[in-house]
Amino acid sequence: MRVAEALRTGWIEIASHKVRSALTCVAISFGVAAMVYTFSQVAGMNKRMKKAFELMGPGRLFISAKWDSYVSKGLSRGLTWQDAEAMRRLMPEFAMVSPFVSRGGVRLRLGKFKNDDIEVMAVTPEFRRREWVYGLRGRFLNEYDMDRAERVCVLLQPGGWFQKQWWASRISEHPFAKYVKHHDLLGQRIRLDDHLFTVVGVLASPLRDQDPRWFGFWNRFAGNIVFVPLNTYRQCLAQGGGPGGADRVDQIHIDTGDEATVGLAKRRLEALLKNLHRGEPDFELKDLREILQGAISDIRSYAMAVAVIGLIAILAGGIGIMNVTLATIFSRIREIGIRRALGATRTDIVAQFLVEATMLGCLGGVVGAGLGIAAVTYLSPRSDRMAEISALHVIGAMALAAVTSFFFALYPAYQAAKLDPIESLHYE
Repeated sequence: MRVAEALRTGWIEIASHKVRSALTCVAISFGVAAMVYTFSQVAGMNKRMKKAFELMGPGRLFISAKWDSYVSKGLSRGLTWQDAEAMRRLMPEFAMVSPFVSRGGVRLRLGKFKNDDIEVMAVTPEFRRREWVYGLRGRFLNEYDMDRAERVCVLLQPGGWFQKQWWASRISEHPFAKYVKHHDLLGQRIRLDDHLFTVVGVLASPLRDQDPRWFGFWNRFAGNIVFVPLNTYRQCLAQGGGPGGADRVDQIHIDTGDEATVGLAKRRLEALLKNLHRGEPDFELKDLREILQGAISDIRSYAMAVAVIGLIAILAGGIGIMNVTLATIFSRIREIGIRRALGATRTDIVAQFLVEATMLGCLGGVVGAGLGIAAVTYLSPRSDRMAEISALHVIGAMALAAVTSFFFALYPAYQAAKLDPIESLHYE
């Protein structure tokens, strides 16, 4: 049987039973849509994971202080800037050793503008060696500022939205963010608590829905952040509570410069910190892979759930096609007898019904692919999901629907080919 003739016959049969054909395609359509959506999620997740490693550095490690979950024995001062200095001195091969500490509730005064909800981020110049996605007016903090504990600061201007998400309209913008956005503060003097600082730079964050730092480790979207040199913070803004006093830091970010050295670096750092902290385990040491794995676990679970639902829907569609094919054979027994009498072989009969079933699967796949692309385009930006539409994934989901239809139609087609031609001609 010629393929063109089989396609023509299949299309006539599908068009003759529009409602039945449409209902048969529904389950497959939803299944394909779910698979396209899942494939796009996984692809987007992998792409942004790769960007994360490029942005954060290949050998990234994070050391955090245990403040709430650990009761000190009084032997250690906790995580301090001196720990970072020891790491830099003993391990000069590291590409970055960046300690920082933050303090909220700082009072800010600038002319007539006043706000008591400012967060000060005390950092070193090495802060800009990784995750630097900002536009910069003026300059950032430098080694001179650190060495002399200069009273200078850099302001953060949060990015807007390319396509504002639905939940963003419910969150009010911080008053200081509005002020920074509408005033040129470069070179201005501001008062933090009772200390005057000169604004030497303004960082402009990227658009929030295009920010590659989806894995962020501090509130990068906040509009009340002011960066100051770490040594300046220690002298005039730190609050002296706790064992570490003004020397304490919240985290130390490290980049070994090479992913292959992460394991050895972790062991060396653990040994160094245990020695510096006199055996107290009042710190946590994690690498980038562990943190990113935790960050994407929910997305992976969500994608897998959608994939399972999609597979079930496609299988349900395949069962529907099997039932429809069996019903079609029952109503076309006489036609099968005539075709056999005119010289059609059993292979021709099998091919006829397989082509019709596969066409139904392909139609469902086309509709489902459209639904899946629409879902990715519409839902992903509104739910902060990672998505990357690929023609290969769309074709793969459609092919899965066609293959499923083909295999589920094998048994009915085989039963049709087994019919006796003479009995089929006498069938009423």
